[in-house]
Amino acid sequence: MLRITELKLPLDHAADALRPAICQRLGIAEADLLDFSIFRRGYDARKKSAIALIYTLDCTLRDEAAVFKRLHGDRNVGPTPDMAYKVVARAPAGLAERPIVIGMGPCGFMAALLLAQMGFRPIVLERGKIVRERTKDTWGLWRKNTLNPESNVQFGEGGAGTFSDGKLYSQIKDPNFYGRKVLEEFVKAGAPEEIIYVSKPHVGTFRLVKMVENIRQNIVDLGGEIRFEARVDRLLREDGQVVGVELAGGERLMSRHVVLAVGHSARDTFQMIHDCGVYVEAKPFAIGFRVEHPQTLIDNARFGPSAGNEILGAADYKLVHHCKNGRAAYSFCMCPGGQVVAATSEPGRVVTNGMSQYSRAERNANSALVVNIDPEDFPGDFRKNPLIGMDFQRHWESAAFVAGGGDYSAPAQKIGDFLAGRPSTAQGSVEPSYQPGVHWTELSACVPAYVTEALREAIPAFDRQIRGFAMADAVLTGVETRTSSPIRIKRGPDYQSINTRGLYPAGEGAGYAGGILSAGVDGIKVAEAVALSMLATPPQAA
Repeated sequence: MLRITELKLPLDHAADALRPAICQRLGIAEADLLDFSIFRRGYDARKKSAIALIYTLDCTLRDEAAVFKRLHGDRNVGPTPDMAYKVVARAPAGLAERPIVIGMGPCGFMAALLLAQMGFRPIVLERGKIVRERTKDTWGLWRKNTLNPESNVQFGEGGAGTFSDGKLYSQIKDPNFYGRKVLEEFVKAGAPEEIIYVSKPHVGTFRLVKMVENIRQNIVDLGGEIRFEARVDRLLREDGQVVGVELAGGERLMSRHVVLAVGHSARDTFQMIHDCGVYVEAKPFAIGFRVEHPQTLIDNARFGPSAGNEILGAADYKLVHHCKNGRAAYSFCMCPGGQVVAATSEPGRVVTNGMSQYSRAERNANSALVVNIDPEDFPGDFRKNPLIGMDFQRHWESAAFVAGGGDYSAPAQKIGDFLAGRPSTAQGSVEPSYQPGVHWTELSACVPAYVTEALREAIPAFDRQIRGFAMADAVLTGVETRTSSPIRIKRGPDYQSINTRGLYPAGEGAGYAGGILSAGVDGIKVAEAVALSMLATPPQAA
């Protein structure tokens, strides 16, 4: 097959326009184009009056060699790479040892699925509940101000990504097309087929729930075992080698291959592995607020006359500003047509996040507006205490809880008031979507002073990129602290902890991913490393 890149057509092109466009681009008759498929479809919206769709296409031709020879040197025409996933190992019959996977988020369930597909019959331990029960508990916080610390936005089947926009794109380097393997498994589990080819695919929360259930069943059908409400309270180590885990109820499960894929909010687990002697180091993250604008404002600013086009959908944005105080302020986890959600996992703290459904049809656009935090900013020596970033996060989450009124309502402020340095007292034209509700106040007490300073400089700068971004009635809701893990569980090139053999730190919680797709890709890489290690382990040591 031949791949064509950068094939541009008008946004409103006819449904049957691709075939003649391909033939014209390759200089062939239509009879010589046997078949084609869309690998990627994006858009170029730099000229709002003439938005173009940009295609990458894989084509089957009658005489591919002749066309390739004629177009040799054309950087936009070349052979289609082999994107098929190739299994690296197969478990031998009668293998006694079973790998353990801790965590059932995107990284954990992809690691477990790959191990199950290779025949290694993984045991998956998830501290939270099955996704349907977890959803009920999550709604308990959003609607009744009641938090279940073991079952919430952060903990439970599907991980934090379940209550998100379900964004499935990443900027990671992926020469082996592991990301495509992740997307193909998601489609098999019920995600829309378009996620394979659109440039910024997303699934949405409701579809993610069913998809996660189907992946769980697939793992079980392939010989895996999944235990819910099974929190790991102790890692068992002997002479620098993991030998198993101990659950909260005291039960021990023995294995010399343990995948740790717990997500970025498993603070008690981070403390536990540090206490057990696993090497952990502090890492940067970011904190700030969620910002909400009318989605129509973002659509018009980004797409102009094409706002509302079905193919373009709800517009998103990605913004960054380098501030005079040396900080970087930027948008993060932008959710078009979505809502701001309560995402705390600890009592007495307020945390915000964003989510959307597949339709992205809610009235507001929301995004995190955050500022970078470095370990040097922590109030203490991060070299002596690598977990100090967790205390830093907790401090500001507790401040937000107090500022919100102490009932899991979130503190909120209109942008006009935030820029003027005065508290907000009432809602303006933009209705905040955060549940269980907001308390109008002054947000500067909920973040470090340098974060407030950076955002007050950045917001007017963002307004020059997206007209209306600094609208006075746009809403800021605090506080966003869980942008990424505050630690990294350092691993070597074999994907094992640098001081604990057989422990495979993985995904966001370990500091090796950021988002659903990159976490899933990391799960595949770790699963392959586990499989190859298990086949290399002498039987008497297993």
